[in-house]
Amino acid sequence: MNETNTLINTPNYEFENIKNLIYTIRQKQVMLDSDVAMLYHCETKYINRVMKRNKERFPEEFCFQLTQNEFQNLRCQFVTSSLEKENYGGRRYHPYVFTEQGIAMLSALLKSEVAIKVSINIMKAFIEMRKFIASNSAVFERLTTVEYKLLEHDKKFDNVFNELQKDSAPEFKQKIFFKGQIYDAYSLIIDIIKSAQNKILIIDNYLDDSILKMLSKKNKSVQIVILTSQNRNFLKLDIDKFNQQYPTLKITYTRKFHDRFMLIDEKELYHIGASLKDLGKKCFAISKIEDLEYVEKLSKIS
Repeated sequence: MNETNTLINTPNYEFENIKNLIYTIRQKQVMLDSDVAMLYHCETKYINRVMKRNKERFPEEFCFQLTQNEFQNLRCQFVTSSLEKENYGGRRYHPYVFTEQGIAMLSALLKSEVAIKVSINIMKAFIEMRKFIASNSAVFERLTTVEYKLLEHDKKFDNVFNELQKDSAPEFKQKIFFKGQIYDAYSLIIDIIKSAQNKILIIDNYLDDSILKMLSKKNKSVQIVILTSQNRNFLKLDIDKFNQQYPTLKITYTRKFHDRFMLIDEKELYHIGASLKDLGKKCFAISKIEDLEYVEKLSKIS
């Protein structure tokens, strides 16, 4: 009897400490199986064994097992829980939690003096938690509203920041690449290809199938037209397979052009000093042509 009284009077069993072991999960106030075991002065596996042997007495309103997300969220917010004390890394299953009714049922099944006396304090703690939540419901609602507003403000701030980033980025006019700057030249061409929303026109007499790898980076709905001289560098099979995954690519053969050009969405025209298959092999330049007259003329060709 003296041992029982000593257990009940230790700090772990005080009313205020018990309240710190109550969590809200699935809109229910619950306690972890390990915390209940600690209060009842027994092992967690014994608590769960009693529960499982009397499963019909523990519906979900009385007891349920935490999901992975629920367990991780709980670990992030625990204060005095035995989560800190137990080695959950080696536990084979996620914890069970007991509601107020589940703990009452558990204490009746355990039939120990410690369980009965400690359960009284646990019931009082649950009642106090319900009163606290009820009396502060308006505050919680306002906090939730503030949280939603902050999230909305964060989204708006991100949008504004992204727009400012776009505006602050220097507009591309021209760029010279020296021998060996293969990746830098390739990256710029890929950026130009990705900027297209509707259509890309490429004029280059010396292309090979390496252009297909570049064009695979395009936006899904963008159509491609290539004007090149008659050659054997393109195989019909390669074009067919490309169109099956990245439609739609059309190749037209012509000898009317000497220089290389790329027209994006019939709005932005680039003059490219080297063939796209030879980027960075020798010094060359890429320039943006601003004259709308030339943009319109090349648009009509495609």
